Amino acid sequence: MTDTVHPADWAGRTVLVTGAEGFIGSALIDLLVQRGAKVRALVHYKPYAERGHLAGHLASGAIETVAGDVRDAGLVLDAVAGCDTVLHLAALIGIPYSYRSPEAYVQTNVAGTQHVAAACLRHGARLVHTSTSEVYGTALTAPIGEDHPLQPQSPYSASKIGADMMALSYAHAFELPVTVVRPFNTYGPRQSARAVIPAILAQLHSGARRIRLGSLTPTRDFTYVTDTAEGFLAAAVAERAVGEVVNLGTGSEISIGDLAAELIAVSGRDAEITVAPQRLRPAGSEVERLLSDNAKARELTGWRPRVTLTEGLRRTSRWVADNLDAFAPHRYQV
Repeated sequence: MTDTVHPADWAGRTVLVTGAEGFIGSALIDLLVQRGAKVRALVHYKPYAERGHLAGHLASGAIETVAGDVRDAGLVLDAVAGCDTVLHLAALIGIPYSYRSPEAYVQTNVAGTQHVAAACLRHGARLVHTSTSEVYGTALTAPIGEDHPLQPQSPYSASKIGADMMALSYAHAFELPVTVVRPFNTYGPRQSARAVIPAILAQLHSGARRIRLGSLTPTRDFTYVTDTAEGFLAAAVAERAVGEVVNLGTGSEISIGDLAAELIAVSGRDAEITVAPQRLRPAGSEVERLLSDNAKARELTGWRPRVTLTEGLRRTSRWVADNLDAFAPHRYQV
């Protein structure tokens, strides 16, 4: 017997989303608003009037925002008050920058998660914590199940392993209802050029005839953003997922080189692919293969991905073409 998710499950519920302005966070906000939840968004404080991906919801008054930082334990405690569910996505991301500033990743990702878990415990909220497939490192066995060894091949992945363990410790030590969701390479509209798919598309739609990439051989399991967001909501209402880690991936893989070729095709452009040395990861840090086993998520939550890779790439290509001024395609994004 599997749990199933219905839009009505969210009507009238009060939900806090941390990292709400981000790529996946804003997609979650869209779904929650559509389904009648009362939504509070924890956003990083900015001293300027940029509203980003949440602009439409802010203009309509559909959500409440709290400006702050998950490193501030008192602010997080106040933000969680009155919420029955917390979807915790706030994190410092990006593998290359973690080589430069590992301490910042520990403070935001590990300590920040402890602040969120403690606040959920104080206020009686259910916690869905965001992990990443990067915690697995290069696959020792494939597809990768949740019992695969964790391998910290970058300071970023090490900080996320620490954050996952912190969240789960609150489940074991304090019986906090926690589910850890582990997305595999989410992509789609609104993603920044730091990620490989929009980086390639921004170059293509800017007229580049030579696409500059890092290593072409690693494989990834790409999941369209609406499927990932649906996975979060499924995990948040599935009682069988409490205390568990669940992968959110498609169960299919593609190499970066083959992905680039497919992006050239869906964009309708003509270009050749080259390797740029500055985009290569340090030796021993490159994750060569990520392929999810999503059987546990299917069994415990009823979730399954719906959008094919080709369709998702078409949608993303159209979005990048329509929003090209948001990208700097000729500058490498660390």
